[in-house]
Amino acid sequence: MTHLDDAAPASTGAAGPSRPDPSTWGARNAHDPTAVRDDDGVYWLFSTDADADGPLRASGAQIRRSADLVSWEHVGCALDGVPGPAHAHAGAEGLWAPDVVRVDTAAGVEWRMYYSASTFGSRTSAIGLAVAPHPRGPWEDRGIVVATEHDRDGHNAIDAQLVIDGDRHHLVYGSFFGGLHIFEVDPVTGFALDAPAPAPGQHGAPASSLGTLIARRPRSVDTAIEGPYLVPRPGGGWALIVSYDSLVSTYHVRVAVAEDLYGPYVDHEGRSMTDLDADPLAVGLTVLASHRLEGAERGILAPGHASVLTEPGRQLLVHHTRFAETPRQHEVQVRRLVWTHGGWPLVSIQTWAGEREDDAEAGWPADVASLAGEWEIVDYALPTDVVQASRRVSVGEAEFAGLVAHGAGRFTRDGESPVDAVVFPAWDAVRAVATLSFAARGPQGTVVVGTRVG
Repeated sequence: MTHLDDAAPASTGAAGPSRPDPSTWGARNAHDPTAVRDDDGVYWLFSTDADADGPLRASGAQIRRSADLVSWEHVGCALDGVPGPAHAHAGAEGLWAPDVVRVDTAAGVEWRMYYSASTFGSRTSAIGLAVAPHPRGPWEDRGIVVATEHDRDGHNAIDAQLVIDGDRHHLVYGSFFGGLHIFEVDPVTGFALDAPAPAPGQHGAPASSLGTLIARRPRSVDTAIEGPYLVPRPGGGWALIVSYDSLVSTYHVRVAVAEDLYGPYVDHEGRSMTDLDADPLAVGLTVLASHRLEGAERGILAPGHASVLTEPGRQLLVHHTRFAETPRQHEVQVRRLVWTHGGWPLVSIQTWAGEREDDAEAGWPADVASLAGEWEIVDYALPTDVVQASRRVSVGEAEFAGLVAHGAGRFTRDGESPVDAVVFPAWDAVRAVATLSFAARGPQGTVVVGTRVG
């Protein structure tokens, strides 16, 4: 059990002559991140045990904190290494992809962390549960919630997310191999509803079944899908946010939607996320991929493994990214997540700028004429195996034909060139000015994003 003193960062070992100390990392080395906010307004980020500069110096799920989701302070690990049961099952040296959620219980507030223990390329994996009274700790391990074995199971017990839907709790998880699954969880214990009775002295036992399949990809693309995250859609239903392809080069984020939490999840063309016969490069709507903006110091490479932070009046996509110039390095980034009039989640091309952001949605563009000008855009219809350079376009009266304003930045167009767009205030980090950004499902059904530059 580990407690992080709120007054000072926890030590994570000697830095060595050429390795920066974790206290200097800031956003660096945050991989597979998820963020929460405590009752005092402090943000806490949990991420995979990772150090791009060399071997791990500590493990147990990295923790950072922030006042604004822009500047991050590394404060140590939640647990003292990999908990015994998870280590015995998977042989893991570090924890991956922790998901942290606040749960109101009969005894008061409890923070639950679902962590993954595994090794690369193996399906012998476990998702465990740890609990704490506060995100800073102390964290106490409760044991294994679901486990898979390489020679027995077709999929992999990592990358968990706890989904709270009213009084019911669910766990969605999975990575590569056999795809993504979901099962129901007991809100009281945090373990699967179908778990057998725990052994004496144990808090719970692993799930008896592996759940319902909701998404997968064929072997022709190395079954490359992982990092599921489910969010409710405005007006009802659910959206599935997932990462596709190679972690270090072609990683990117796609979405699909469903009326029911357990699926079926379909993309913008109605293709099922479990369909192995459809074109695996086409299934799913791409909402974030490698790109380079004008004047930016770094090109964004392989962004992905996203979670969503929901707060009053806004939602933010929290993800890691690498960089075209330094592909081994990775860090956390935060971007605004917006919903189109048609109920699709899209993502800002600009990173979150904290206090510089304008959250008053009622003041977002409400008329078509306000969209005129020059825009820098990135087109996600293009292949994801390169860092796509942005380009400029001029938007005027001809482009407005048939466009309908729905208020609060939402615009649509029907017909042969349909559009489902959101336009919103943003901070242009390259030019250091307040401006407008947009995210849209364009005429081909694919996503275009951009920033007004003139």
